[in-house]
Amino acid sequence: MRITERKAVVVGLSGASSSGKTTLARLLRDIFPNSFILHEDDFYREEKELPTKNGLLDWDCAEALSIPDIKSSLSHIQDHGTFPVGPSHSKLRSRPEPTLNAAQPQFDSKEDRNDVGQCPVSDAAIAGLKGRVAAWTQPGRPGHGILTSSESALRLCIFDGFLLYAPSMAEIQPHIDIKLFLRVGYEKAKARREARTGYATIEGWWADPPGYVDKIVWPNYVEDHAWMFEDGNVEGKFKEDVLKERGIHAQSQQGPDVDMETTLVWTVDVIMKSLEISSGNEKL
Repeated sequence: MRITERKAVVVGLSGASSSGKTTLARLLRDIFPNSFILHEDDFYREEKELPTKNGLLDWDCAEALSIPDIKSSLSHIQDHGTFPVGPSHSKLRSRPEPTLNAAQPQFDSKEDRNDVGQCPVSDAAIAGLKGRVAAWTQPGRPGHGILTSSESALRLCIFDGFLLYAPSMAEIQPHIDIKLFLRVGYEKAKARREARTGYATIEGWWADPPGYVDKIVWPNYVEDHAWMFEDGNVEGKFKEDVLKERGIHAQSQQGPDVDMETTLVWTVDVIMKSLEISSGNEKL
């Protein structure tokens, strides 16, 4: 990835439902300057257009998403550094575009109405990472001029979604510059998902019916991600050669249930190093 003539870099955060993507995205937005979040969940089709599986609406598949809208939105973000506006992007319900150095663009996100619970990372750890990133952006440091202190400073779009790297999403993948994947085991994913009261949707609110994780969520996750793992075991070892070929970063030396603080530190490291390399600053 070389970031030339760009206004934004897109960081993809993907993984199973309840793997911590949205929590991590919000933490990264607080830590990195000039950053904002785009949620894949804001690109769901209307409920009447969703496919069914096992007699249930299937929210956890590519067919439930408007892939052309995702692609065009990511392209716009890379070219302009902000959310798209206009009739062709009406599903995003965007408000006026922000200036380059504004905070989170004003955007009515359904996903932002969903509660992710108490932050699992200590205030001290967050403050430490903020300080580390701030120091990284100073003159003479590898991050200087990438996200701040330059007319060509980039925005950092943190794009979280349950389905980013599967073959069914190939159309959007060229628009994701830094690809990260989060793991979670079945037991923890199920417990977290079933603890949620529901999700905001275009129509209003969706609550999982009984058995939804076992009938829809987990089988779909396995089907869409088995190719990343040895023997197709999504709780086993990654196929390192496949990750390298696809340019996907994962905590491959860790088990499926890494704590969020460890994951946050790892993610910050990957993003900083990737930005250094793509901007040509890695030798500073």
